[in-house]
Amino acid sequence: MTLALPRRASAEFAGTALLVTAVVGSGVAAARLSPDDVGLQLLENAIATALALGALILIFGPVSGAHFNPVVSAVDWWLGRRAGTGLHARELAAYVVAQVLGAASGTVLAHLMFGLPAATWSRTVRGGSDRWLAEVVATAGLVVLVFALARSGRGAAAPAAVGAWIGAAYWFTSSTSFANPAVTIGRALTDTFAGIAPASVPGFVAAQLAGGLVAVAGLAVWYPHSAGTADAVVVPHPAPAAEAH
Repeated sequence: MTLALPRRASAEFAGTALLVTAVVGSGVAAARLSPDDVGLQLLENAIATALALGALILIFGPVSGAHFNPVVSAVDWWLGRRAGTGLHARELAAYVVAQVLGAASGTVLAHLMFGLPAATWSRTVRGGSDRWLAEVVATAGLVVLVFALARSGRGAAAPAAVGAWIGAAYWFTSSTSFANPAVTIGRALTDTFAGIAPASVPGFVAAQLAGGLVAVAGLAVWYPHSAGTADAVVVPHPAPAAEAH
């Protein structure tokens, strides 16, 4: 095995971990700073998450593409499998494992920074057809966005555009836009503002996967040649051969 895949997987681990740290940590801080105003708590949480996501894409994008999301990685593999672009199956597996482990680690890091137990199961139930539909919309929009940017050669806009989508979707979706199975799993480990009860996780993940399928269908209509630029998602990054040195 070359150094390329471990290097990229480590970037996915660190990037996803820090993303969840931002989500959970800002949620804890918001609840402490604005204990009587849930709307303000959500605003603080959304702003911190959007800004952190943009910064993390800038940091890790040149290494791994900054997927930080199993749905993005799975669509990248699916679209690029015949064109010879995007992730191969072994790379997809490594990315997904790194993302899920990173998400769990991010929750632990946030808890430790705020003097909380390393992990606690969330008791916040989030379910129902309205929130599942919201997750389909949030995830589909995110996936279409990143592939549209790559296909149109506007990958440099991804940090701002992806952060803007997630920040806005906090407010226009009833689920507050998890849009990411790894992040959803990580947030099950925190009984704080950002948490989701473990029993609610399967419904959210299923909706997110459905959102990925909706995105694939949309891309087939609007960007039929997006497979050709699957290796530039979320942002352009070096080919594996170039990374090995």
